[in-house]
Parts: sequence; C-alpha cells; structure tokens
Amino acid sequence: MPPLLEVDELTVAYGRLTALDGVNVAVPDGAVVAILGPNGAGKTTLLRAVAGLAPATSGSIRLEGETLEGLPPHRRAERGVCLIPEGRGIFPALTVADNLEVALGGDGERAGRVFEFFPVLGERRSQLAGTLSGGEQQMLALARAVGSAPKLLMADELSLGLAPMLVATINDALRRLHEEEGRTILLVEQYAAHALALADFVVILNRGTVAWAGEPDELRASKVLVESYLGSTA
Repeated sequence: MPPLLEVDELTVAYGRLTALDGVNVAVPDGAVVAILGPNGAGKTTLLRAVAGLAPATSGSIRLEGETLEGLPPHRRAERGVCLIPEGRGIFPALTVADNLEVALGGDGERAGRVFEFFPVLGERRSQLAGTLSGGEQQMLALARAVGSAPKLLMADELSLGLAPMLVATINDALRRLHEEEGRTILLVEQYAAHALALADFVVILNRGTVAWAGEPDELRASKVLVESYLGSTA
C-alpha cells in the first residue's frame, strides 16, 4: 500500500524541550497505525504536528505526496486531516444535532450514518452536548469524524477515562470505519491491547524518538519490548 501520510525526520520543540526528535512514520493508505509509548513520549505531539497545531522545528509532513508545510489547521482539515483530541473537542453549548450540523454542513445522509454507528446520539439529538456523559461526548467527537469521512482520522486517547462497555463501543466504531469504509487511522491509545487488536502496524515512541516499529504480532512476541516501553498490554 502506498503511504497516505509520510512523516520524515520530524522535530518539534516547545522552547528548550524537544518533544519529537527526528521521527519517521509512514501511514499506508487504508491502514490503522497505532502509536504507543510511555507518558511524555511525544505521541500527542505527533498528532498535533500533523494537524498543524504544533509547529515543526524541522522535517517534513506529506499527505498523498504533497507537503502540509505552512498550511494552518483549517487548511489541513480541508485536505482531509481530522484530529479527535484528548478531551472530546465538541461544542458543549450546542445540541448534539447542532454539533453534527457544524461538522457535516447539514448533510442528512451523513447524519444518518452517524446515528447508525451511535444510536444513542440519535435519541439525544436535542440534548446539549455538555450535558452528555463523558462516553457519549466521546461518541459525539468520533461521530463528527464518521460523518465527515476524512482521508486521515487521528484519534488521541479516545478511551481515556471511559467505562469498559463504552471503550468497546468506541473500538467497534473504529473497527467498522477501517473494515467497512477503508478509513486510514492514526491511533494513540492508552490500552495497548485494544490498539494491537485494531492496528495493522505499530510504532513505539520513547523520549521523542521512534524506539520500535513493526507489526502487532511481532510486538506481542517480544516480552522485552513490551516490558521496556509499555509495561503491560492489558
């Protein structure tokens, strides 16, 4: 598969702190790539850099072979880059329906697709998003991406703080997006086992650099890698 996203020698610094140092990541078109690693490894910074929210010090980011350098976040979104950040990223003062209206431009067919994925949101379409449960807010954040059909969906810690049943719902939605619609997904996930179940490829970051990259089965087979960088895949 040709790469949809190519990150080459990417360095990102916050003042004197280097968050990413010469990172190389390729995301094949139609694949799920999981980014794993300990806290502070640079996982979120990588997604933010691709989305245009963390300016690169050096290196390049290309989507479909064309550079994203110099493009602000909204232009990258127009090119098909969608980031669902940790912390939901919804409009709490708007209803569920209004959130989807903003994201989908009033496209009823896309909204119907959202409610097929998440029936509970259809039941709560008139409810203010800020009054939804944490899990329902996360569903809404993901639902906006389901309906907008981005070329590259980047998901940052979607399961953070959610009950196991809601985590399963979110993971099932990601699986369907990948298997049924061929979506390309770049995934940061706190639960390594969930990420490995979805991923075609895995990249482990540690202290801002790529410590390992390969297929999920290779990672599962290496206790040294798991213990060194992830602690546990449970």
